[in-house]
Amino acid sequence: MGITVARSVPEPPRHVAIIMDGNGRWALNHALPRAEGHRRGAEAVRQTVRTCAEVGISYLTLFAFSSENWKRPKDEVQTLMGLLRFYLESEIEELVKNGVRLRVIGDREGLDREIQTLICNAEKRTIGNTHLNLTVALNYGGRREILLAVRAMIRDAVTGELDPECVSEEKFEECLETYGLPDPDLLIRTSGECRISNFLLWQCAYSEFVFLQTLWPDFSKADLLTAIEEFHQRERRYGGTKG
Repeated sequence: MGITVARSVPEPPRHVAIIMDGNGRWALNHALPRAEGHRRGAEAVRQTVRTCAEVGISYLTLFAFSSENWKRPKDEVQTLMGLLRFYLESEIEELVKNGVRLRVIGDREGLDREIQTLICNAEKRTIGNTHLNLTVALNYGGRREILLAVRAMIRDAVTGELDPECVSEEKFEECLETYGLPDPDLLIRTSGECRISNFLLWQCAYSEFVFLQTLWPDFSKADLLTAIEEFHQRERRYGGTKG
């Protein structure tokens, strides 16, 4: 009689960050308006949040709207903002029910007042949830985040609250919008583009990057698992040597 040896399943990465790219190309490929691509992309967000919670990922950060995206056509920006309103209004109950904590980073002052209110309400309602920490980057730029952190430290140094000689990476991270979150272990970008587009520049210093050809509206559980499998094949040495 043979003996079955149980295989150990690798732990999923603790923190996954995703640059959701390809909504417009998906719409073009299907001869549909770009707005439809964004609507399908919003559905992919919903499914991805569920999948991450299911496979045991603790932190998920999504790049939803960059500070450079305002350059897009006005009607496309309006569509994106409308979808954001809809998501914040329609998904909050599911986030609460499934133990998902929502956090938003980026320049909120540049967003519509109604959206700012919806964000605050969603964050307050989910603040006690611990099953999955969902961070959404809205009107976000990594360079701006770093610049604001530098300004904050300079102000503290000028007032005498901070000794410049005591500045460290840990002190600097306290001034970042992501303070309290672990750095991403895995960064995924869809649509075949191989760049990070001003996203989490400081935080991704040692992240593993996986670039998928899949367009965001088609992103599935299988795509996420493929990226995680590739992540587990990487050797993370953080500047050291093997062994």
